[in-house]
Amino acid sequence: MSSDPPGFELPLRLFLGFRVLIDELHAELARQGHPDMRPMHGFVFQAIGVDGTTAAELGRRLGVSKQAAGKTVDALERLGYVERGSDPHDARRKVVRLTEHGVDSLVRSARIFDELRARWAETLGEERLRALEADLRKVTPPDTFPLDVPGWFGGH
Repeated sequence: MSSDPPGFELPLRLFLGFRVLIDELHAELARQGHPDMRPMHGFVFQAIGVDGTTAAELGRRLGVSKQAAGKTVDALERLGYVERGSDPHDARRKVVRLTEHGVDSLVRSARIFDELRARWAETLGEERLRALEADLRKVTPPDTFPLDVPGWFGGH
């Protein structure tokens, strides 16, 4: 009998680590004035990007339908995180952009992630955490951060 853990434990532990970080992030974001932020919103904000995007393009980037992307934009617009406006190059196109409130949530998220990483370094040791990060880089594609998690989890 092997003393190795079963193979299915690895993805579950990786996901659990992700979940712990994301849950702690959102608890702190709520304390800092963003109680309506949800994990999916971070992927949406990254897919919108600094220049904005259309609902159709947002859907493609997230791996969801244009309608699902539109509903998400509607909800984020009601919460004050995004706004729709005309494309300066094509008045027929509506572009979704982050508002100041949306940008604030991203700035705070980056700061909070740095604090969470520092706590993990305190618990695991900086050297072990750096080794973990380096090992994860070895087994994941370089410079690839797919934003289609909402569609991927939804089975699309």
